[in-house]
Amino acid sequence: MDAATDVGYRSSTLAALRGGINLLDTSLNYRHQSSERNIGAALKELLSSGELTREEFVVCTKAGYLVPNALPHGVITGADLVGNMHCLAPAFLEHQLECSRANLGLETIDLFYLHNPETQLGHVSEEELYRRIETAFAKLEQLAAAGRIRYYGAATWNGFRTRPSEAGLSLVKMAEMARAAGGEKHHFGFIQLPFNMAMLEAYAVERETLDGTTVATLEAARRLGITVIASASILQARLSRGLPDEVAERLPGLQTDAQRAIQFARSAPGIASALIGMSQPRHVEENLALSRVEPAELSAWFSKSQ
Repeated sequence: MDAATDVGYRSSTLAALRGGINLLDTSLNYRHQSSERNIGAALKELLSSGELTREEFVVCTKAGYLVPNALPHGVITGADLVGNMHCLAPAFLEHQLECSRANLGLETIDLFYLHNPETQLGHVSEEELYRRIETAFAKLEQLAAAGRIRYYGAATWNGFRTRPSEAGLSLVKMAEMARAAGGEKHHFGFIQLPFNMAMLEAYAVERETLDGTTVATLEAARRLGITVIASASILQARLSRGLPDEVAERLPGLQTDAQRAIQFARSAPGIASALIGMSQPRHVEENLALSRVEPAELSAWFSKSQ
């Protein structure tokens, strides 16, 4: 959290938007609000100059974790908090949204995620967690109706990757709660989860029961009309180098392992977009080379028998 990193993120955001990237993912708690503010500064520059219009990009942010200098006063109680660090109370979420809107300089946030709601399972029962999600969804539907957000969702790490015998989140149940809160035209439209060469659970683990069958998260999302965004596409840079030669053979036309890892994630059936953290413009340039390559045909990679 220093000035040099701020410059890197702002410059990377400018390079990404100028290069054709149109989806930006951030969170109030990333670098204690600095990341939102860096993105906001870049957006202001491009919007003010006329290089970019509001309709040409999508901004996603998140709320759930307590953030220094962004704590509401008098609207939440100790019972709303878990681990003294996470909260899903409606008043808290609304306050966090207002902080994000100010940081980003945007009237409307395109996509507002509950950030790792499964974190609460270590502190409250599954029944209580779903009660909290239900009340959060009711508030988010109100915020969508007011034009302060367009859609909402859940950005998770473990929530949608667990096996049926393990504690996790049910996408089917959350979709039902969204319908109860907002009707058939509810605004629960997205989830985010890790997906990469080393984390294939969203495709391979059959954990959701839908229409009498048990299916993996990606298939459940497809049937429910929910868009899936992949995070950790290069697994915090661990997939950006040293991949086996076979990967290059199966993903031709690319120059670096980082590109191959991103290509794998973005080409997976059911993944709408693959996120990559980039704090240096040279990384943006390297990754943008994928915009000149068609998504790969990866059916051979996705065998449940392997």
